[in-house]
Amino acid sequence: MAKRKRNLVLLGIDSLWADHMSCYGYDRLTTPNIDKFAKDSVLFEQTYSAHIPTTSAYASMLTGMDCFSTEVVALRHQGGLTKKVKTLPEILKKEGYNTTCVGFTGNPSSRGFDKYLNYPAWGSWDQRPLRKAELLNDVTIPELERLSKSKKPFFLFLRHMDPHAPYLPPAPYDTMFYGGDPCAKGNKSMDPVKKFKPFRDFHLSWMPHGITDTEFVNAQYDGEIAYMDACIQVLFEKLNALGLADDTLVVLNGDHGETLDEHDCYFDHHGLYECTLHVPLMMRLPGVLPAGKRVPGFNQHKDLVPTITQLLGVKSGIKFDGRSLLPMIKGQRASHESGMYITEATWMRKHGWRTPEWKLIVSLEPDFHFKPEVELYNLIEDPGETKNLANKEKGVVAALRQQMEDWIAKREKATGNTNPMYTNIDWHGIKGHGPFKSSQEAYDAVHIGSAERAKQLQEGKK
Repeated sequence: MAKRKRNLVLLGIDSLWADHMSCYGYDRLTTPNIDKFAKDSVLFEQTYSAHIPTTSAYASMLTGMDCFSTEVVALRHQGGLTKKVKTLPEILKKEGYNTTCVGFTGNPSSRGFDKYLNYPAWGSWDQRPLRKAELLNDVTIPELERLSKSKKPFFLFLRHMDPHAPYLPPAPYDTMFYGGDPCAKGNKSMDPVKKFKPFRDFHLSWMPHGITDTEFVNAQYDGEIAYMDACIQVLFEKLNALGLADDTLVVLNGDHGETLDEHDCYFDHHGLYECTLHVPLMMRLPGVLPAGKRVPGFNQHKDLVPTITQLLGVKSGIKFDGRSLLPMIKGQRASHESGMYITEATWMRKHGWRTPEWKLIVSLEPDFHFKPEVELYNLIEDPGETKNLANKEKGVVAALRQQMEDWIAKREKATGNTNPMYTNIDWHGIKGHGPFKSSQEAYDAVHIGSAERAKQLQEGKK
């Protein structure tokens, strides 16, 4: 009798910046339980979300393809996912898997699951705390019990929302990393946040009335991670209790990071800076994957599905854009490509080219932060990306731009598709408007509003 295929649990965590996890070297103990999980897993130190934000990131995470193949680059992607690509649930369903998705209904890349479950993940200051991870567990644990009773293997996809704004963790996590007065007089750090009209109303809807200190908000983000970490441990314990741990591939991956009070992109995940691109990736499969191994090589979201299918013994017959990470795990390959094409169509439309040393960012239209058209950062000497060297290092700009253009031409030829960054001109959701003609126009046109309105915008509602 053929042995049943291994199960898959994929934790896709929204807005989790790897640098704020203690297992990635953060000085606050934000992820003690995930740190223990990492000791039983393979941890990838340099995983990057090449296509920002959520919609485009998950398109790569769940297909093994880049944005040229998925044709998805915008938060408010119009229409479904192209039929030219297959999603992971579609691939696994064909192999006899039961498939369930939690917290990701309606996203173009969630196509193909047998069952969809939802939980509340938004709210205001007056509705605090938001127990997002506990609400996810409330619907996940009964489903995990149901799936475990079937003779079929299962794929359970969990979309955690805790590090995503609003940051409103319950006690004791709301004060775990902050002991000051968030409304102290004389603190001016929140002034720029309050002056930024596009996001001001949204931010103030879930922050303390009269807030003055950005460090309080940063601490809430860390508190959200620590709270989620405790709740994820409950899921790990449930896998153990059901006797599933040894036969289940557990993967933890972030869709993108989060900008806190850096780069003017307050408490959100737009901008092609490292805080948005650097995400965690860990995989545990006892007896197959080495425990406690850290892999330093570069990889991207498009490499996830090829790796998962190989570990599960699934022959999809698909030529993925990404490549399996097993050669890197085994030490047969040091890294995947270190030069990568990066895109963003969240609240700005930009693309760029990242190498181990340099980051080039090029605006495709004026942005609402009034930033320069071209940005260049030396990631070795200036890891915080605080000094724009575009005017000083014009030769580097030209070389990186050429690498980027060569890559775009190569991928357009391979896929037969025009770069979707050039064709998604209504990425901002204003139908028929096209590109913004000035930063002032962008600033005046973009507005989030309440937390409920932010939820609607993310779901693609008008």
